[in-house]
Amino acid sequence: MAIAPDSSDLEQIFADLAANISVPGATNIIIDESLNPDFVITGMPVVSVGTISLLTDTSFRWSISQLGVSATESATVTFPIQHVAATTGTKNINQDLTYTDMQGNVVSFNNPSVFVDCESSVCADQCPVSVNVPMGSCRDFVEFNAGDLALEDAGRILQLDVNLLNVCPGRRVALAVVLTELDQVGQPQPRGMKVFTIPAHNLPTCSDVLVSCIRFILPENGTSLCTERNLKAQFMAHYIDNDFSCCSCAVTAG
Repeated sequence: MAIAPDSSDLEQIFADLAANISVPGATNIIIDESLNPDFVITGMPVVSVGTISLLTDTSFRWSISQLGVSATESATVTFPIQHVAATTGTKNINQDLTYTDMQGNVVSFNNPSVFVDCESSVCADQCPVSVNVPMGSCRDFVEFNAGDLALEDAGRILQLDVNLLNVCPGRRVALAVVLTELDQVGQPQPRGMKVFTIPAHNLPTCSDVLVSCIRFILPENGTSLCTERNLKAQFMAHYIDNDFSCCSCAVTAG
């Protein structure tokens, strides 16, 4: 078996699948092949000899009436497949492959493998749906109502400030902000979390430190900008630096 996978569409898998089946008298050959479920067949297989029928989107049956009866022959099948799983790694193409003929010949096939790299990707903007606008012949002006159009990618940006009170000099502060939103039944839903290290100040005494421009991005997710939203922000802060040191446990006798 030869394999020539393309990294983009994995086409031409299994070229020369049955090459060199050459034992004289091989008749009524049946090859049943099932792919690894991580792949699906995306086009009708093409064979050089015999007939082929798709059983499912991951399996087919290849029937050859005779091969290598009077001379050495080979047979090939080619078809495109597509990786449909979300996992990355080296994967065998076949799950199962069986060969039978009237003469009981034993034929073995290698199980090719490919390395699949599933990079995470998200299509942010989908192509808009086209509106058919008919324009008859010999018309130099057409008036047409294209219907309604909703604004896309609506959302809001929330910017928060918080004032940390009485921060000691020379000590960094860890600050966390948790944002939630009450849904239609009053249940809080997560909307984001941010964690900061606030640098130490060098003023001579404890002083307030203003932390500004803490931004959260709030997509509308199907709602309108005209809708009122009930957001709640929770703040947590504590010192990072401290003077604590664990004392030794020396025992002295009096």
